[in-house]
Amino acid sequence: MADDALVVFTPSGKRGRFALGTPVLLAARQLGVDIDSVCGGRGICGRCQVAVSEGEFAKFGLTSASGNLSPWSEMEERYVAQHGALDESRRLSCASEIRGDLVVDVPAASQIHRQIVRKRVESRAIDIVPLVKLHYVELGKPSIDDQTSDFSRLRAALEDEWGLSMRAPGLAFLQALPWALRQGDWNVTVALREADHPIAVWPGFRDQAHGLAVDVGTTTIAAHLCDLHSGDVLAASGAMNPQIRFGEDLISRVSYLQLNPEEAGTLSAVVRRAITELAAETCVEAGIEVGDILEVSFVGNPIMHHILLGLDPLQLGRAPFPLVVDEAVTVSADDLELGFHAGAQAYLLPCIAGHVGADTAGVLLSESPHKSDDLVLIADVGTNAEIVLGNNERLLACSSPTGPAFEGAQIDAGQRAAPGAIERVRIDRRTLAPRFSVIGSEIWSDEPGFAEAIAGFGVTGICGSGIIEAVAEMHLAGILADSGLIDGKSAANDPANNPHMVADGRVFAYRLHSGPPTIDITQTDVRAIQLAKAALYAGARLLMDKLGVASVDRIVLAGAFGSYIDPLHAMALGMIPDCPLDRVSSAGNAAGTGARIALLNGDMRGEIEELVRRVEKIETAAAPEFQDYFVAAMPLPHKDHEFPNLRLALDNGRS
Repeated sequence: MADDALVVFTPSGKRGRFALGTPVLLAARQLGVDIDSVCGGRGICGRCQVAVSEGEFAKFGLTSASGNLSPWSEMEERYVAQHGALDESRRLSCASEIRGDLVVDVPAASQIHRQIVRKRVESRAIDIVPLVKLHYVELGKPSIDDQTSDFSRLRAALEDEWGLSMRAPGLAFLQALPWALRQGDWNVTVALREADHPIAVWPGFRDQAHGLAVDVGTTTIAAHLCDLHSGDVLAASGAMNPQIRFGEDLISRVSYLQLNPEEAGTLSAVVRRAITELAAETCVEAGIEVGDILEVSFVGNPIMHHILLGLDPLQLGRAPFPLVVDEAVTVSADDLELGFHAGAQAYLLPCIAGHVGADTAGVLLSESPHKSDDLVLIADVGTNAEIVLGNNERLLACSSPTGPAFEGAQIDAGQRAAPGAIERVRIDRRTLAPRFSVIGSEIWSDEPGFAEAIAGFGVTGICGSGIIEAVAEMHLAGILADSGLIDGKSAANDPANNPHMVADGRVFAYRLHSGPPTIDITQTDVRAIQLAKAALYAGARLLMDKLGVASVDRIVLAGAFGSYIDPLHAMALGMIPDCPLDRVSSAGNAAGTGARIALLNGDMRGEIEELVRRVEKIETAAAPEFQDYFVAAMPLPHKDHEFPNLRLALDNGRS
């Protein structure tokens, strides 16, 4: 019988083998997993709560079960008696011991360095065509001589005062109507959806209607609370997608469901609960109730779309990748168990194909390439890259499996975006000395006051934008050969005598930070970035060849992560085709902006539903040339293609 067990912590992905009986908190500390514990493991503060993910995890080669933790302890009983019950399925990691293989999820609230979800609200002028409108009406009171029903009385008042008719209401509306009429002394505000569908009623006068636009990403979820009449974003919030504990990428989650089909409802429930929690956060900030939300719009990739709706996503993991539904879907928010107003409706933008989803529809709505004379390449960069190429004549789209390396995963010192994560890197071409900036400080590492500026969190690791700049700078400084090998042969100094180059087997690693903690960029890190960038470039080149073009007029980097990619470094790596750098721009969270447009402008829903039917979907998995493009894109920046605009920028001293 084994005397140790494999333990994997998510979302960090850190893992190790530990002797049976080891406290989970101690195992986390030994691996450098970010778990808060103010009381030093005495079961007093409750900050170190974790949850066990149940099921078979082929990716990690283990089966995890809550029974592989020690039974409920006296320490936990004492904590509950003093502070109340723990959150659902949570345990105190200081009071729980390892008894078998485990996948342990560390929720955001238990992390010392909270992750920053960088899906900011993009400033955008949106024409408002509200689906939900408010109407104030004054009714006559019933009497012995006038026993008209409450609803008929309301219908007549709306016709008299507003010239509107109402279709039959839902049960929730009828249940709320008598209270609202009498509480408001027969003066009420009615919310009509699509001009004639009554969905809400309140006593007295009300002049604000609220809606929520939600971007459900593989890694992160972002929610924007909006005034449906003015279009103002009243509050925004983001969080890590809690499904990440079932797999960092889409294929891992589909694989998890193949092995654990009974857990399909769990994946739907956790993402819906996260959306409800984000909605509650935005509502608190805006000073309203969650029950005031009347409309919600969603974007997301096909697998996130299907899981949110409770549809079987398994067929999306195998050819020919058929969707259950590709049209726009409107359902009651109650059907998704979101806790919004009983009459609230949820609108999910249409999907384009099995690997190009409603998030790409949101990007199209936001960026409008179909209205452009320029040939535009749009890359929504994330765990999966969705790529669109075209103009007002023709549109093509594909999905390319970049993987999580761009977001800091699969990198030795990688982490999600959080205070202390290195996000910008520069390397001196002569000495190879690095300088960097971290999230949470505007001061660079070689500037006075850096140590004081980061005293509250320190340097903790490197996030996606940081690893991209680090690898690109290493190549520009001659540390990396075009093949991606860290051999240092073309470096300005002898690598064996350079303090920034450290031996790592038969090659070298580049020391970005001497610690603590020590942060080295290793050969494995470089290869992970090469694989990701090659997939992105190959997808773009596939679309360009299908369209019969050798270059593009403009490039737009979309997505929360895409917003933080420096165009020069992206081009130096060969992530994107050559293009004048002043024609490469960031669209920020374009998918989320598209969700807001669909929330605030009912006419645009019809436009996007028509537009996605015109998009030509190119399936990378079925294109034999994709593999050739991928292999050719592995070198830095590319095996064959020239980058004259990149060379011009470098010759002009830009770095």
